[in-house]
Amino acid sequence: MIADGLKWMFLIIGTTIGAGYASGREIWQFFGHESGLAIFIFSILFMICCYVVLKISYQEQTENYSAVLSKLMGPRFSKGYDVIIIIYLFTTTGIMVAGGGAALEYFHVPFTAGILFMAVLLFIVSIRGVKGLTSLNSVLMPVLIISLGVILFTFFWIHADIQPGNWKSQSNWTSSLTFTSLNLLPLVAVLSATGKQIKHTGEIWIASVGSGLILGGVSFLYNESLLAAAEDIMLYEIPLFALLETYPSMVTAFMAVLLWTAIFTTAASGLFGLSSRLRTIWPIPTWVLAALLLCVILPFTELGFSRLIAFLYPIYGVLNLYLLAVVIIHPFFLNKKL
Repeated sequence: MIADGLKWMFLIIGTTIGAGYASGREIWQFFGHESGLAIFIFSILFMICCYVVLKISYQEQTENYSAVLSKLMGPRFSKGYDVIIIIYLFTTTGIMVAGGGAALEYFHVPFTAGILFMAVLLFIVSIRGVKGLTSLNSVLMPVLIISLGVILFTFFWIHADIQPGNWKSQSNWTSSLTFTSLNLLPLVAVLSATGKQIKHTGEIWIASVGSGLILGGVSFLYNESLLAAAEDIMLYEIPLFALLETYPSMVTAFMAVLLWTAIFTTAASGLFGLSSRLRTIWPIPTWVLAALLLCVILPFTELGFSRLIAFLYPIYGVLNLYLLAVVIIHPFFLNKKL
């Protein structure tokens, strides 16, 4: 049970810590000054959301997110959010593929070659389905979390200055709502396909609480470190590199590799969620559908990474506030109904 719970925990973290999160751009977009309380609220809300989605998926033995949405919102509203999720998964997967090609340019790999390389790997992972995705995250996520945690903690210890009085002013607490609702979309899309894989409710508790605590702690360290380097962040498209400018080049190169893995896991999660949903409409093998989706997605890789974070993410965060509210009140509504 513990091993399976950790497996789902790493799937959740791998789905959430994508390119926007790992690069620091998403953290800086939503948090910043006076956000300690916001990050704490996000951690609690995130645990609740993971538990509710996994519990519904387990009880209903779902294979895609449409059944979970219908359970949460009813058939009428679920159709609208179904369209939003499809658009979200399509756009984010396309931008992540572009981000993967751009990240490999750090190692002097041509942009087009980097995109094709990432597309081939995504196709290979799609052949194995959810087992391939969980196996990938079980290997990559511990390395990414530990490495990112060491970098952030070291920078935080040396540069960050946390004053007791800082906690008296927490005006940015509302950002916890939009930040949680933004990350709820990929969670619903990916976790809804795990219903038949979960064997015990204990796995759900381990995955939900563990992922919330880890992401809350990393988010706090990341935000405080970025605040300490605020003057330099504007010079970098990827804020993480502002924290790495004083580190040896080998450390920067290593973190660039980890950033690419974060981009890759986001793209893999998005492609998996998208293909599992569309397969209910178009009943063809998952790997064939994944290949077709990659062919359609590749032309959209020219949209650019930073544009996604700055423009689309806040929009998705606001659009999903209703979904967040429904997920939070679902356990209370269920108990009342019973």
